[in-house]
Amino acid sequence: MRILVLLFSFVFLSCKSTYKVVERKDIVLDSVSIRAITAVNGGVWFGGTNSKAGFISFATDSETKIVKLQNEKTDFRSMGYNGMDILLINAGSPANMYKMRTYANNCAFSLVYSESGEKVFYDSMFIYPKNGLGIVIGDPTEDCLSILLTEDSGETWNKIPCANLPKTVEGEAAFAASDTNVKIVDGVIFIISGGKKSRLFKSSDKGKTWEVFETPITQGEAMTGAFSMDFFNEKKGIIVGGNYDQQKDNSKNKAITKDGGKTWKLLAENEAFGYASCVQFMPESNGKVIYTCGTSGVYYSTNSGKKWHKLLEDTDFYTLRFSSKKHIYLAGRNKVTKIKISH
Repeated sequence: MRILVLLFSFVFLSCKSTYKVVERKDIVLDSVSIRAITAVNGGVWFGGTNSKAGFISFATDSETKIVKLQNEKTDFRSMGYNGMDILLINAGSPANMYKMRTYANNCAFSLVYSESGEKVFYDSMFIYPKNGLGIVIGDPTEDCLSILLTEDSGETWNKIPCANLPKTVEGEAAFAASDTNVKIVDGVIFIISGGKKSRLFKSSDKGKTWEVFETPITQGEAMTGAFSMDFFNEKKGIIVGGNYDQQKDNSKNKAITKDGGKTWKLLAENEAFGYASCVQFMPESNGKVIYTCGTSGVYYSTNSGKKWHKLLEDTDFYTLRFSSKKHIYLAGRNKVTKIKISH
């Protein structure tokens, strides 16, 4: 695989910005687009197209290692990290989940779960290293979201029966846009759906019982709703998305909750970005600093989403993660980028 590294050192600052980019490094990849990343020291683990996954180093080129998990041209859009291993599952059927060793970045992998079916399509994964609780969510195969749970950091997985889950409506599913449809915060599970219905699903007892809350984000069509979600703590969360078929529409594409998802408030209506595929809270920001990426570019807010500023013009990033409050990794169409920001 051909890998091209581009290194920039510059300052980007507009008259309204309070954050600036002081360093940037692009690694251009040959024939692999990425929607799932996990930031670690010195680089990112990723899952991508053409069944490729591995580690991309921003410190030493020789540490980069990319493997092909299976012969089929599948797309690995969901991944989790348990503190020692990376787990990845591909979208579509059969859905195969692999555990990849991170020790010495050797990328040794083994199959830990497989599921086949006409409607099988998993969208997002999250593992909470503190207690081993992990979850994978996917589109309905019956009349509920598909949910896999682990309580041993991904060694074994069990699918929750539909009889024990809230019912979905016709056309309600989830989007595999940036591996950010699900999150666990202090043992509380949050899931966001999208499509003809876009709601928040919440469980405080490891998936035994669920609460479901409405959101005000645009919905009602197949490619509308929340495409991404993040929670800063058990109370404060944000969703972004919009209408994928009308990507400049910024009317009802971002909303925030301060009570754990029970109520939501639309943010910056008819302002800032349109369709967005990923949103993340900055660490150590008290939930006030938020970054997004999508087809409008990379934006940030310093006041919990009330106002937004453009940081980067790039329109081909699908996902982003912080490795610290100063460093952000972004990934998308045939590239992974690391930026250092300054306030």
